[in-house]
Amino acid sequence: MANTRPGGTPLLGNNIPLHLAAEDLPLWQAGERELDKLDITPPFWAFAWAGGQALAQYILDNPVLVQGKRVLDFACGSGLQGIAAMKAGATEVLAADIDPYAIAATKMNAALNNVSLMTTSENLVGRSSPDWDLVLAGDVCYDAPMADEIMTWLHKLVTSGTQVLLGDPGRTYFPKEGLQRLISYSVRTTSALEDTDVRNAGVWELLPVTQK
Repeated sequence: MANTRPGGTPLLGNNIPLHLAAEDLPLWQAGERELDKLDITPPFWAFAWAGGQALAQYILDNPVLVQGKRVLDFACGSGLQGIAAMKAGATEVLAADIDPYAIAATKMNAALNNVSLMTTSENLVGRSSPDWDLVLAGDVCYDAPMADEIMTWLHKLVTSGTQVLLGDPGRTYFPKEGLQRLISYSVRTTSALEDTDVRNAGVWELLPVTQK
């Protein structure tokens, strides 16, 4: 984690500090092509994306959503949403990401925030599990095939009784229906990551298909 530095995020401030890439560090400056040459997966875990920040802030503002519940932080990245859930009173959190670097970052960020959560690098998409009361998914709709697969799976979880909350700043492949908007936040970002300096990030609850 030599390419990261502990710090707060634009929306949450220092309420949840994270090990993040800073603009003066090599990880930030390395473009996707350079990372591909080195056979390194883009470090999504090193940035606090707008949708994840919105979801984490909403959890902190509404702790009743997670109190006493078993929570899955899906595609956890930095672990921001899962850490917010633990801080807000979740019984347990499983942070899942197929990138082992994201899992390592999540463990470090959890320690930085004095919380304990479970982690897995297993691909959980398609898994039917009664163990999760709530699934949190931030910024997962940036690729069309992946977004379709993930949303199909999340809809099945909702149908089986699991609550699903999504955080997203209006990405291209985010679904246009089957959702209830709960709140939106103006999140300061950077044009180097998001092609804009501010994103309007929403928090959404995924509805059963029959409620579209």
